[in-house]
Amino acid sequence: MRRFSIKERILSFFKEQTRSKTDWYLIGAIFLLVVLGMIIMASAGVALGWQKYQDAYWHLKHQLISGIIPGLIAFGFFWFFDYRRLEKFAAPMLFISIGLLVLVLIPGIGVVYNGSRAWINIFGISSLQPSEIVKLTFLIYLAAWLAQKQDHHLKDVSYGLIPFLMILSVIAGLLFLEPDTGTMLIIVSTSLAIYFAAGGSFIHLTWLAISGTLGLLAFINMTPDSYRTKRLTTFLHPELDPRGIGYHINQALLAIGSGGWFGRGYGHSRQKFSYLPEPVGDSIFAVTAEELGFFMTTLIVTIYIYIAIRGFKLAMRVDDQFGRLLVVGIIVWFSTQAFVNIGAIMGVMPLTGIPLPFISYGGTAMFVSLAAVGILANISKQTR
Repeated sequence: MRRFSIKERILSFFKEQTRSKTDWYLIGAIFLLVVLGMIIMASAGVALGWQKYQDAYWHLKHQLISGIIPGLIAFGFFWFFDYRRLEKFAAPMLFISIGLLVLVLIPGIGVVYNGSRAWINIFGISSLQPSEIVKLTFLIYLAAWLAQKQDHHLKDVSYGLIPFLMILSVIAGLLFLEPDTGTMLIIVSTSLAIYFAAGGSFIHLTWLAISGTLGLLAFINMTPDSYRTKRLTTFLHPELDPRGIGYHINQALLAIGSGGWFGRGYGHSRQKFSYLPEPVGDSIFAVTAEELGFFMTTLIVTIYIYIAIRGFKLAMRVDDQFGRLLVVGIIVWFSTQAFVNIGAIMGVMPLTGIPLPFISYGGTAMFVSLAAVGILANISKQTR
């Protein structure tokens, strides 16, 4: 019997993976956004990079080093790693993530940026954002926990709803203290979607949505000088303080309106030159609209919609409950975050400060998102 060399075994393994049923339409659409994001960032970060680091392409280089390259490694790992084995690691990953969220709140460890203590400084070189990690680890934990419950348990208040709320309140409370309201809303939305997909009561979810909205409005009413109240006021009346709290949204709308149908041209944005806050972060969609115009931004929105549709179709084909809930959670996470970001920049939602998935600058966000894409690829590979 002929013995195969290590090289032949490795080549055979990769050939088998490429012949698998991986949903390359879904994965390809996501990586198209990554490529577009790199192209857009190369232009959007020119002024800010030169102003802060004397390097026009600093943000693009840092995104490659801290986000995209490690993210591609994570994607490859999870593409080959059987997603079912994630169930036994769900609790340890969640406890580690909660520990990181607690570390962020400790002075001297957590780094404050734009009024939010959401980063951990690592040896003074780079920063880790635990809230981005929690998006994936908490999703995995919820999917594993809910997959073990029966439908009648989930519809029961004592056995289903209350334990779910207790787990969710720990994560939401820590994010609220940073404060990182945008990430908190994304995690809450994703958690409710997973709970409903697992068989949770629609009536319970409706009451949760109503009570949560009323509670948030009551908190805003009790703290009229908080940044959350000011953001809501700016959303309702952006013209009230155009040089103060309303500056961000007014500059974003000016950038979008200046782009017209076809844009000013790639690299020709004016708002990115110290006018528009966070041009490579949560405002990158406004720079895209200004430079590339209505048709290009419509293409980007269409890609997000395609990813959502393709993802939910994948969820309907998954055989086991854990895998199905993972797909639903990841797709709702990407879709909700994308449309909240775009909606906020266009003035139809309050500004939240969350990044545009696969396009905005952020090493931790890109790394975690590509790891989640690897999980999607592995699930699709094992789906009939």
